[in-house]
Amino acid sequence: MYALNLFIPVSHIDVVKKAIFKAGAGKYNAYEQCCWQTLGHGQFYSSNFSSPFIGKKNEVTQVEEYFLQTICTDDKLREVLSAYINNHPYEEPAFYYWQINSFY
Repeated sequence: MYALNLFIPVSHIDVVKKAIFKAGAGKYNAYEQCCWQTLGHGQFYSSNFSSPFIGKKNEVTQVEEYFLQTICTDDKLREVLSAYINNHPYEEPAFYYWQINSFY
């Protein structure tokens, strides 16, 4: 099983959650669509080589984003990450994940 940490702009939280849950994220025993989310502020600098969805090139941009944590099984990791990337508006959506041991 994997824990996933995802960063999603407010404008796309529902679309991205729907996509990752459909791909298999958030399932734990008899429960589905399990996640933790909290609102925060992300920051990035867009270089000359970028195509930012929000903000302008050569400027620091701050944006309200959700930090979303969820889980998925080993066999669903690629599908869930693809759903995340394909439904996220950013050119390079940020995320990280790690393998965990479930106690069930």
